[in-house]
Amino acid sequence: MVTGIRIKPVPRRITVEMPYPGSVISVNHYRGRTRQGGEFVRADAQAWMDMLGWQLKMAHLEDWKLPLSVRCDGVFKDFRSAPDLSNLSKVTLDAIQEVSGVNDKDMRWHDGERIIDNAKEPTITITINEAE
Repeated sequence: MVTGIRIKPVPRRITVEMPYPGSVISVNHYRGRTRQGGEFVRADAQAWMDMLGWQLKMAHLEDWKLPLSVRCDGVFKDFRSAPDLSNLSKVTLDAIQEVSGVNDKDMRWHDGERIIDNAKEPTITITINEAE
């Protein structure tokens, strides 16, 4: 019988590739205001958030060790259309919170790489890692 051996669990990870719909998911554009002073999420942004949520639902992020590390990488056609990746953090973290119930204060955002490739469709790759 062997004693004293510790097996360290491997942190979980999920990677999701999403189409980049443009500035509609930017922190500056995804919310609108009503005449009464309330806020709402624009329909295009909500559709993108729902699509992300459906891809993450089966990962059961609510059972993962916190804080979650969220990294965003992107492929864009040119520099003019390539966003500052940190501007995508709010809508992405809100979508994760909506589907998992994990508060976005328990997530850490990391800007990844911005790749310019005119031959490819614009995409965002979101990688979520469990805390070690």
